Amino acid sequence: MRLKDKVILITASTRGIGLATVKACAKEGAKVYMAARNLGLAKKEADRLISEGHKVKYVYNDASKPKSYITMTEDVIKDAGRIDVLVNNFGTSNPKKDLDFSNTDIDAFLDTVNINLRSVFMSSKEAVKYMAKRGGGSIINISSVGGLVPDISQVAYGTSKAAINYLTKLIAVHEAKNNIRCNAVLPGMTATDAVEKNLTDEFRQLFLRHIPLKRMGLPEEIAKTVVYFASDESAYATGQILTVSGGFGLATPVYGDLSDKMSRR
Repeated sequence: MRLKDKVILITASTRGIGLATVKACAKEGAKVYMAARNLGLAKKEADRLISEGHKVKYVYNDASKPKSYITMTEDVIKDAGRIDVLVNNFGTSNPKKDLDFSNTDIDAFLDTVNINLRSVFMSSKEAVKYMAKRGGGSIINISSVGGLVPDISQVAYGTSKAAINYLTKLIAVHEAKNNIRCNAVLPGMTATDAVEKNLTDEFRQLFLRHIPLKRMGLPEEIAKTVVYFASDESAYATGQILTVSGGFGLATPVYGDLSDKMSRR
């Protein structure tokens, strides 16, 4: 029960990494608030966890509506009186228009960077006001290894995640005076519905060649890292940009080719 009685707010929490994080935090004793646009789906997932004996509620948040970041936070404060941990999990991209540098649609680029950055900046800004009054807290941003290593596509998504990595460090430095920590978790290729929907089998297999652990990550594995940053076990860790990617990006750029040759010997 590493998160016993902590109040945790998690955005984009009805599927994938977000839902896995809700479950992991609830099982560690936290009171979890699921922030979601689809309240029907949030209620369904919350009810399931409540039936298992966990403390889970839901609040409305639409990433495209700036005011909902304010009301989302206020709803948690009205109900629980505080926010101990904020997990900024929201992130989106437009695979059909977010291509390489020359071919990415300009409006799609600006829209993606805007909404992804806003989701972290606004929710953090609101949560910090209440965390500071209570003597501290923890903010955890779900970024991406794509924010560290330039890809051949998804220019807007990668740029937004790189900016979130910087913003993570900035919040950590600026809010240390209020005992508020801020860290980022950078998943690599993770077995979520979004990956299944947006990436072809051919691309997934090509990508896996460059992951030393030779597999995709699981949402539950990302969630366990979030639990660490949410818990007092990481009380002296702030401003950290932690990749959870199976070793992707560590090896020589020709790792995949060399690994294939060695395995055939």
